[in-house]
Amino acid sequence: MIRVLLTDDQPLVRHGLRVLIADRPGLEVVGEAANGEEAVRLTAGLAPDVVMMDIRMPGMDGIEATRRITAASGPGPGSGPGTPQPKVLILTTFDDDEYVYGALRAGASGFLVKDMDMDQILGAIEVVAAGEALLAPRVTRRLIAEFAARPAAGPPPRRALAGITTREREVLTLVGQGLSNTEIAAQLYITMATAKAHVGRLLTKLDARDRVQLVIKAYELGLVTPTTGPVG
Repeated sequence: MIRVLLTDDQPLVRHGLRVLIADRPGLEVVGEAANGEEAVRLTAGLAPDVVMMDIRMPGMDGIEATRRITAASGPGPGSGPGTPQPKVLILTTFDDDEYVYGALRAGASGFLVKDMDMDQILGAIEVVAAGEALLAPRVTRRLIAEFAARPAAGPPPRRALAGITTREREVLTLVGQGLSNTEIAAQLYITMATAKAHVGRLLTKLDARDRVQLVIKAYELGLVTPTTGPVG
């Protein structure tokens, strides 16, 4: 059972999500928060698998709450050694560049907008709970636009790629281009298991929380740019 904490300052939104989640097998709502401070406190106490987080809320906003939840090092009641850290799934009306990039940098595993189909939103909870990352299609475009507006990146510093093999660099570049493990395997003529293993090692070596952060790393290191494609 996937345990979900709802965070939104609008009671009607929380109620609607609660009703819909209750009808979805395998999902359950374990708590509700009206702002970021409540979300941080309830996450520590309830240890949900997924925190659905709005951005604009009174007091602590969703980005700061996400940062605190993902940075928390001590397990809360009901958790223990090896307990997976809660995943944060942003669900908001606002999808401008600043919010998208800020949320992902804060450690969110997904970014959705409220006008998406509800079945897609419920499916996203299952995706991030499984350890994957997920972005609404138009949010992906905004993320790329965020990097496009920045000065062109130079060659990645050697120290930033220390310990990264040539093959892993190739995999990171393809992850940055948005390719799935299946597509990476086909392009590099390797097995799906091997592609997945490379991605797993990259997550560890680059201290990345999930695939979204690997995409960010690929752009920040200059391996991929929005206008020129792969670098080098």
